[in-house]
Amino acid sequence: MDLQQIAALLEPFVISPSLSSRKGGSPEEPTVLTQVQLQQIANYLDLLLRWNSRINLTAVREPEEIVTRHFGESLFAARNLFPSARQSGNEPLSFPQWSGLSEHPRVFDFGSGAGFPGLPIKIWAPPIELTLIESNQKKATFLREVIRTLSLASAVVFLGRSQNFSRQADVVTLRAVERFESSVAVAAGMVGLQGKLALLIGQAQAMRARELVANFRWQEPVPIPMSSNRILLIGHSKSPTNQTG
Repeated sequence: MDLQQIAALLEPFVISPSLSSRKGGSPEEPTVLTQVQLQQIANYLDLLLRWNSRINLTAVREPEEIVTRHFGESLFAARNLFPSARQSGNEPLSFPQWSGLSEHPRVFDFGSGAGFPGLPIKIWAPPIELTLIESNQKKATFLREVIRTLSLASAVVFLGRSQNFSRQADVVTLRAVERFESSVAVAAGMVGLQGKLALLIGQAQAMRARELVANFRWQEPVPIPMSSNRILLIGHSKSPTNQTG
């Protein structure tokens, strides 16, 4: 798939207004992915298609659908989490303060699988320090190959169960995991003081997520473009949380 086609497929996701602009402010200017980012996405897609023929990384097989359902959804989350990651032309501009987070926010991708949303978020926002948490050895090997191929600095893979990962982050992401209820609770325990938990889930799961993590302040869910029931739900930690499980 060429870069122009990838850019066109991703346009509805990367030009959507940020969460902050949905609260009465004026919409942000469209943000265009750079040629470097588009090439990274194309290389990632090629790797995913090759590896998917040997190990089950995703049930989605068509390249166009992978771009919209996996990359698009992940980049939509990235834009809402890090709206100040402004780009222009072929090179990223400076990355100012990240909505109250540090200059290099620590991001954990819980149950990363094929790398969504963690790796596309890293492509969108290169300054983040990314840890992909994955218990399946074959999938972890794939994730390391993507990191190596794309030359992604400050990105590592933790091979093991999330319950055995005791560090905390500024942002924890979760998407398409098994045992949703227990996973949400464990992921919330990884969120540091004033950090964020970002869930890419079905609309029907939003109320249950709020019940499971009642001590977080939850934003209104944001519909994901080109989906009838998928949403982005972001919760803010109001006090230090401890690992559960």
